[in-house]
Amino acid sequence: MSNPAQVIRPTNGLRMKVGGGFGINADAIAKAEEALKAMSAQFGQWLNDEIVKLDKAQADIREKGYTTETAEALYFRAHDLKGLGTTYEYPLVTRIAGSLCKLLDDAARRLEAPLVVVDAHIDAIRAVVRDQIKTDEHPTGRILAETLEAKVAEHKAR
Repeated sequence: MSNPAQVIRPTNGLRMKVGGGFGINADAIAKAEEALKAMSAQFGQWLNDEIVKLDKAQADIREKGYTTETAEALYFRAHDLKGLGTTYEYPLVTRIAGSLCKLLDDAARRLEAPLVVVDAHIDAIRAVVRDQIKTDEHPTGRILAETLEAKVAEHKAR
């Protein structure tokens, strides 16, 4: 049986407009990397600003209770840190915040997350930044991350 189908590949006008290849302009990437390098002196302060927001979300849970609103605020703080940790030269913060996000991802089950595990994540993020443990190649950082991830997996398995 023969197949009369014919595949037609349309031209990619966008690719031509942004410079061919994959649309990646090497000069633009170099400029972006230079700009990021120039801002790197501020990464520590920016990361600390994010941790202050995380602390506020944790304090709100203690003051107002563990509600849909306070849990969601904490989730968004964790999500921001998950995205910013590596940019701010702390991939371990990204990993730990990612674990916290995994714990809180399901909005319908968010309030089932054990607060002791939530607090452990926040304390770990605070500690690794304070002690400048940037990667999980540091033995303490690796143990922290693995232990927290195991607790999240244990909770999710229920």
